[in-house]
Amino acid sequence: MLGISPDKPSAQKKFQEKYKFPFSLLSDIDKTVAKQFGVLKEKSMYGRKYMGIERTTFVIGPEGKIAGIISGIKADEHAAAALAALKAQKWP
Repeated sequence: MLGISPDKPSAQKKFQEKYKFPFSLLSDIDKTVAKQFGVLKEKSMYGRKYMGIERTTFVIGPEGKIAGIISGIKADEHAAAALAALKAQKWP
């Protein structure tokens, strides 16, 4: 497993240490990967619109094909949904 975020590697390292995050994190500062996967979306906060990353998990099978996508749910529910999606897969 790995994660990708637009944060700088130094910020990712602090996050990994603070939360004892056991996965590798890749930095996508210029949001190239986010654009390719279609997760850079228009968001709004306090009436202000901006482009931001929609929290999304892609379950990718051994053949490199997307087997599931989890998005559009609250942050505190996301990890459980991702784990359930992984457990539901019939890996060879």
